[in-house]
Amino acid sequence: MIYKQHAFYLCKTPLSASGVSDVEVLSQEVDTKDFPKLFKEFETKRSHAFNQDQLYSIVRADDVFDLIRATSADEAKELAWEKAQPDIVTNLQHRSMQQGDKNATAILKDVHGIEN
Repeated sequence: MIYKQHAFYLCKTPLSASGVSDVEVLSQEVDTKDFPKLFKEFETKRSHAFNQDQLYSIVRADDVFDLIRATSADEAKELAWEKAQPDIVTNLQHRSMQQGDKNATAILKDVHGIEN
């Protein structure tokens, strides 16, 4: 067994992201005792997407934020991209269909290959 040091990464994936290269690592914590500080930052970043009942709603999000545990920043970006894709598509579909957002429709078609 080969041991690898893991860290926690706070990653931001914009709704317009087209791949791993668009994912940004905002913060990282190696020591688990510092995780609460990172989690608080995570909650603050995504607080705008909560509804009146304090439930997170991806359709209200402006960006997708994820906490990722990984061995490197590059691995964290890859995992964040994989995790964010379904949420991004859901958000863009909602914007396209409910709000008539032409930019969201274009991103869905060009990046994700989805026609509305």
